[in-house]
Amino acid sequence: MSSPEPSPGFVSLVSAGPGDPELLTLKAARRLAEAEVVLFDDLASGPVLDHAAARAELIAVGKRAGRPSARQDAVNRLIVDHARQGRRVVRLKSGDSGIFGRLEEELTALVEAGIPFEIIPGVTSASAAAAAAGMPLTRRLTARRVQFVTGADVTGHLPEDVNWAALADPHATTAVFMGQRSFPKLVTGLLAHGMSPDTPALFAEAIGHPQQRLVHTTIAELARAMETAEVVQPGLILYGPLAGHPGPDPALPLP
Repeated sequence: MSSPEPSPGFVSLVSAGPGDPELLTLKAARRLAEAEVVLFDDLASGPVLDHAAARAELIAVGKRAGRPSARQDAVNRLIVDHARQGRRVVRLKSGDSGIFGRLEEELTALVEAGIPFEIIPGVTSASAAAAAAGMPLTRRLTARRVQFVTGADVTGHLPEDVNWAALADPHATTAVFMGQRSFPKLVTGLLAHGMSPDTPALFAEAIGHPQQRLVHTTIAELARAMETAEVVQPGLILYGPLAGHPGPDPALPLP
């Protein structure tokens, strides 16, 4: 069943994709044009906001690791308060908000407040990174499974209860979100559970933005580089049999 057309006091939870405005869905662009208020994350700003109407109130509510950020409960209150004023609200998130985007907390707030809403999915950064690298995420027989995992729990560290057997599966493509700081520890566990240090890895930095960069390497080399690398841009890591690259790679170490 299609979602209802927005009316006053309605919230559209819109996923903006990785940052390239051309990767917005048509529906996402239409909702931005209709919105009276847009609450946006840092990574869902820039040219994407050009689709918002000139009359729309734009409110930055982004959360970035290591930087002053809006508290989630404060963001929830803003969404609810603007909707209760009878406004058409867009909550704009990067990538696909259903994948490590804290979508559920905002959904819960809307349900408890009795406010109608819709969810508009977007292109996840894992799909965008694979496309930018010219690779599929699956291959018959050799990459039979795709798994999306987080490299950081609420403390910012590698979760303690990871499924090592799954993460070390040589026939899976694994996308690690928010894993730049924890990747060296992750690789230590992967090697201890039998994964080859030469397993191909792709580090995709600032996907969908002008400063986009792709680094093709191995899990061992990437872990060594990340031990001293400063996290400046948002990045995603893909590793598995398809993450290799036939051409020349940018030089390591990472900046």
